[in-house]
Amino acid sequence: MIEEEKLILKCSPSQVTNFGYYILCLILLPVFGLGLIMFLVRFLKTKFTKYEVTEERIIEQTGVFSRSTDETELYRVKDIRLEEPFFLRMFGLSTILLVTSDKSSPIVKIHGVKNGNDLRKELRIAVESRRDKKGVRERDFE
Repeated sequence: MIEEEKLILKCSPSQVTNFGYYILCLILLPVFGLGLIMFLVRFLKTKFTKYEVTEERIIEQTGVFSRSTDETELYRVKDIRLEEPFFLRMFGLSTILLVTSDKSSPIVKIHGVKNGNDLRKELRIAVESRRDKKGVRERDFE
């Protein structure tokens, strides 16, 4: 029987992250409705982006009609970076960048999430725990 993974986070990026882009769409609205099309595409792309962080891996799903799912094992995370630009901080949002040794996803970006600092701490603990369980250590050879 497969043991269920503990879920740490399940979310989508906030639409607030698109604020500047949406302003551009508003400006382009009179141009044959181009602004409306651009708005809808970006809105749906953001809406259908999903992040799941479990005690074992990070799962990112993207796509509106065609879906793409990318998984990164937590033991592959080398570095965790929290970014809190002023505009996102006004809404309690941040971005977490994970530098990994994964070939297909060397950088995993969890964009526009609430409580980023708490998530960063949870991720750090989960990464160390997963490495201990797998008996793995990250080493760089240059």
